[in-house]
Amino acid sequence: MREGNGPVRGPAGGFPAEPSSVPGPAAPADPGPAAPPPLRNRAIDPEGLVWTRVSPKHVSVTVLSALAGTLFWTAALGWPAVLAATGIWPRALLPWVLVPPAVALAAGGLSVLLAPRRVRALGYAERGEDLLVRRGLLYQRVTVIPYGRMQYVDVSVSPLQRAFGLATVKLHTAAVGAHAEIPGVAHAEASRLRERLTARGEALLAGL
Repeated sequence: MREGNGPVRGPAGGFPAEPSSVPGPAAPADPGPAAPPPLRNRAIDPEGLVWTRVSPKHVSVTVLSALAGTLFWTAALGWPAVLAATGIWPRALLPWVLVPPAVALAAGGLSVLLAPRRVRALGYAERGEDLLVRRGLLYQRVTVIPYGRMQYVDVSVSPLQRAFGLATVKLHTAAVGAHAEIPGVAHAEASRLRERLTARGEALLAGL
């Protein structure tokens, strides 16, 4: 039985531990998905320009297209090897007829491996009087299209793009055979670009 009004001691004879007021180490914040590196090449990229990237889903479209093309060309170039391997053609020809399908398979595999980097190299930027389109991995290229030179803007959707909700915006200019395209654009963005670029082109033509 406790006597008096003294403080209550703990089971080991000490006083009860009070909660510490010192905060513990904070949990690391979730950094989220890493942003793609900026497109920067001093030879072709205007200073201070911010590029708009195409949809990341375009990587899947590019990879599937490359795989389909690889299978087609491997089969188209590989039927002589099948005939030689089955004995219909002389087997001595087999090492020679294997070269074309092997080259097609190697080229297709390289295209599939480079697909993500090629998509990350795509970009476009709207300025006051022109539109810039950037593309290319090994050979990088920036095309400048004045709004006043645009004749019409075409939006196309392939069956594979439709499955991923993407489209291609094609820009046709007054110069013969001169055009540019922006693949891998979401449907809403493709509609916005079509209306905005058409309106800017008409406004500049009306002001001439």
